[in-house]
Amino acid sequence: MKLKIILVLSFIVMKIFNVTAQNNSATISGLIKDKTSKTPLPYVNIVLKSAKDQKFLFGTVTSEDGRFSLASVPSENYILEISTIGYKIKSQKVFVGTLSNFLDLNTIDLEEDITTLSEVVVTSKAPEMSSKMDKKVFSVADNIIQSGGSVLQSMQNLPGVTLNNGKVQLRGNDKVMVLIDGKQTALTGFGNQSGLDNIPASAIEKIEIINNPSSKFDANGNAGIINIIYKKNKQEGFNGKVGISSGYGALWERKANLPTVRPQYQMTPKINPSLSLNYRKNKINAYLQADYLYTETLNKNEFVTRTYDDGTLINQQSLRNRDTHFTTLKSGIDWNYNENNTFAFSGLFGSEKIIDNGDQPFFNRDYSQRLRLWQFVEDELKTTAMVSASYEHKFKEAGHKLNAGINYTYHREDEKYFFTNIMPAFNGQDSFKLLSDEKVIDINLDYVQPLKYGRFETGLKFRNREIPTNMQFFPGENSPIDANAGGWANYKEIIPALYSNYIYETNKIEAELGVRLEYVKLQYDVNPNHPTYKSNGYNYTEPFPNVRFGYKIDDKNKITAFYNRRVDRPSEVDIRIFPKYDDAEIIKVGNPALRPQFTSAFEIGYKKTMQKGYFTSSLYYRIINGTITRIATTVPGSTLIYNVFQNADQSRSLGIEAIYSKEITSWYSFNINGNIYQNTIDAFTVTNLYPVPSTYFGERQQMVSGNFKWNNTLQLNKTIKGQVSAIYLAPDIIPQGKIDARFSVDLGIKKTVQKGKGEVFLNATDIFNTLVIQKEIKGEGFNYNSKDYYETQVIRFGYSYKF
Repeated sequence: MKLKIILVLSFIVMKIFNVTAQNNSATISGLIKDKTSKTPLPYVNIVLKSAKDQKFLFGTVTSEDGRFSLASVPSENYILEISTIGYKIKSQKVFVGTLSNFLDLNTIDLEEDITTLSEVVVTSKAPEMSSKMDKKVFSVADNIIQSGGSVLQSMQNLPGVTLNNGKVQLRGNDKVMVLIDGKQTALTGFGNQSGLDNIPASAIEKIEIINNPSSKFDANGNAGIINIIYKKNKQEGFNGKVGISSGYGALWERKANLPTVRPQYQMTPKINPSLSLNYRKNKINAYLQADYLYTETLNKNEFVTRTYDDGTLINQQSLRNRDTHFTTLKSGIDWNYNENNTFAFSGLFGSEKIIDNGDQPFFNRDYSQRLRLWQFVEDELKTTAMVSASYEHKFKEAGHKLNAGINYTYHREDEKYFFTNIMPAFNGQDSFKLLSDEKVIDINLDYVQPLKYGRFETGLKFRNREIPTNMQFFPGENSPIDANAGGWANYKEIIPALYSNYIYETNKIEAELGVRLEYVKLQYDVNPNHPTYKSNGYNYTEPFPNVRFGYKIDDKNKITAFYNRRVDRPSEVDIRIFPKYDDAEIIKVGNPALRPQFTSAFEIGYKKTMQKGYFTSSLYYRIINGTITRIATTVPGSTLIYNVFQNADQSRSLGIEAIYSKEITSWYSFNINGNIYQNTIDAFTVTNLYPVPSTYFGERQQMVSGNFKWNNTLQLNKTIKGQVSAIYLAPDIIPQGKIDARFSVDLGIKKTVQKGKGEVFLNATDIFNTLVIQKEIKGEGFNYNSKDYYETQVIRFGYSYKF
């Protein structure tokens, strides 16, 4: 019944709204030969005319080897006219569509004294925020509301994107693979996501969202891919941009501390200076992007009530004041050796310094007795360095190319924790140190062959990854820390993969068929003295196919269909054997027996275009086997809760997503997007081994949830632009419980100054201070409710200048 309702709603929404698509451009190329002798014909006139009125639009002549190329041809129907002395004029139809940026007409034969008319259909097109069949592209500069913030914050207003516990979600799912300039790096995580809240948005040019990745991409990430594109100017000569932004968060206290807790951060300062430089001359393009982000943040302010079946009730607060220093440097040089060969070299450096001061008081039912006060300081330094080298060879045909690249990434995680365990009868001093070094080598080779009706892609990728870790505990008097769970562990991963893609497009049809064959061998060696876990690992050889199909009903209406199979491999943190004590009584632990989850995803979409607007709608269904999740259990005789990663059984998600954008007048436009989905988690049984075996029986859960966003843009005059955004997130299920609804309203304004070279902005997020994360969790023998009043209300202002 619910599926019928969703289908009916999808049909109604598609009938109500209309959309527009912006045209992409393509390069058309070919080879002209004499039909009889098969010799290339130089200096042949090539003319491209509009199919509607025969108006001349583009023209060129063939080179000495008979080849021609027409660049930047917009999406449309054309007539290609070929003429030269001694040969009859030849005309043929050409269609530029949406899927290929390069269209090869192959060999076109000219006959003496014979006139022929043939038909050729080609492709290339893309609607608004890149309505290509594979991705949507959003400019960070257009997001006034989140100017001066982090990359993570800049994403929360994008269609289909939500944030939860510092992670970005696509269609309610956080299994997202994050790339930087098309590559996985330790800066944002290999196969998971990290560090997004500390990358300044000022360093980023655009963000690409790929809900249904092709086999060209790594198979990891069932929710899709987010590709973060760093700034890189293409203008000739020396140019750049300098800017600075600042702001304040936690403008007032939302909920008072429990007794004996140190003050929570208020009026937290933020500052983000940035510099972008670029030099392009002749065959050389050199660039530098430098950013520094300092923030003080009320990172967490969670109030929890834990109730046990024996009647015990514990009230606690988890307060975390955070100072962050984040520096990023990205530099590189592109060398166009000649028109067919290009070399590129780049380097990226990131340094993230985090200092957390946390308090956790624990009280009895009526707050008459403090059971424990757990205070900690976390001193964490993350250092990332990446170097890349790539080579591109362009063949004679436009778009026919071979790319090769190698990337090396080094990432060090250096954490130190210092705890003060204040009990009614004694005080204890505890600490631990974690050191982790990650080394990754990626080698890739990609080949693209343009065709008359699309293109063919193939390639290979090889990854070698190693992460040795070492955890040392230093327990004090009567320490609650499990010092025996420390020691060393070593994560080793080898992934070779092959892929092939065939893309086909005509005036009516868009199609893609691809497959990726991936072999994975993971070995996880642990300290043989660990009290619970032993060395473990897994390997598999699996195909990951993808199919995409689009049918153009007419110039304004198109339907699409997608299928792909993907995998989510556990990250090193997911299987890390060391307990984490940033919460004294809700302890997180990894699980080396964790296995990948495999997902099959299906989607049907509809797009309609109209003048100054567009509408898209998608009905999607995902089936996940071996769902990865955290499971909370207790140990008999203890109130401690252990959160351990486990493979649950099957889960499913069925939903509909719609986006409607419209320019009402020259000064007002809006974008409405919504996502309604039904999440189902089947019943399952798992056993947490740490610290002792404890079995959990999970009942089947199902809930309809979703989110809604309304973005408004106002062009107040030629130099002033404003934005207002409202976000609503409906209640949703999580393993062992649910998360309640939340909403927020953001606004921003910017003004161009100094004849367009300068820009100032002012914005404010969560202006009504309504974003609170509320959770209800039910485990075996206990349940707990929590409300997190973390920092969401921030005012920012800044200035930038282009030169």
